Amino acid sequence: MPHLWLRHETRQTERRTAITAVDAERLVRDGATVTVEESPQRVVEIERYRAAGCRIVPAATWFDAPDDVVVVGLKELPVLPAALRHRHVYFGHAYKNQEGAQELLRRFAAGGGMLLDAEYLTDDAGRRLASFGYWAGYLGAALSILRHRGRLTTPLHPYTKGELDAALAPRTGEPAPRVLVIGAQGRCGQGAQDALAAAGLAATCWDLAETRELDRAALLDHDLLINTVLVHEPVPPFVTHRDLDSPRRLSLICDVTCDVTSDCNTLPIYQRVTSWPEPVVRLRGGGHPLDLIAIDNLPSLLPAEASTAFSAQLTPLLARLDDPADPVWQRAAGEFRLALQRRTADV
Repeated sequence: MPHLWLRHETRQTERRTAITAVDAERLVRDGATVTVEESPQRVVEIERYRAAGCRIVPAATWFDAPDDVVVVGLKELPVLPAALRHRHVYFGHAYKNQEGAQELLRRFAAGGGMLLDAEYLTDDAGRRLASFGYWAGYLGAALSILRHRGRLTTPLHPYTKGELDAALAPRTGEPAPRVLVIGAQGRCGQGAQDALAAAGLAATCWDLAETRELDRAALLDHDLLINTVLVHEPVPPFVTHRDLDSPRRLSLICDVTCDVTSDCNTLPIYQRVTSWPEPVVRLRGGGHPLDLIAIDNLPSLLPAEASTAFSAQLTPLLARLDDPADPVWQRAAGEFRLALQRRTADV
């Protein structure tokens, strides 16, 4: 069994955890060593990990951990150390030529470590096995509706699901916007549809068939667009700058995918994600404004629900991480090696 090291997240708005205390206790019971860094913002209190049999250490001490440790997290690593020598499991966002990808891969190459990207933990059919997709879609749709109804307060803060659903509940006399969900058949798209149902709304649902031959006029004839598509190869964009200057009904886009700066970006109409303090930015002004929501850690707004679901998916995989015949981890390691090869070729 591996020695797993759950790191503190450096991003202040990251409240989720990749491993809950309940699942950590199962790992410990099955023979794994689980070390947990202290973190004041994590949704699960440190004492619950201690009670689960985990070893507790100060934040940001994984730098000095033994070489065989597997460092587990969610979002970006700090800029130091310059050379990464451990195996890391987290969302690295480094395989589709995103901003900062080459530097991150250089750090792994310099230290001899490995990125086992959580996005690439897949089954034989390529379906992701550990995902925040459902809750990302739920939050993306929820924030879009709250914004459209004039109820989105800033800065954003974490919710319980009961609080969020109460905020979404429709009120008498409110207009019903026309909402388009792209990627509707995936987990993220289903989460978006469920949030819309909580708001008393239905959606136009598009997936592969509709985006293969995109009806751009129909897209622009919706009030809200919620993009939940995850792609690994470049495809024609769903919305362009030219579309934004065309006659349209569209007034708000929520890009749940947030593939900004990637060659696979289906919405190349913005350059930076939005944030909890400023969740909405205006792309077009004038008589028919167009706003954008593009927050790259949406599920952290429902940290308890999102963490519970993700940890339940991830921890059975982590228990098998040191099995050299496990196909999930073999594929993830293969993706990392391929990314390093591409980087070397580009250099």
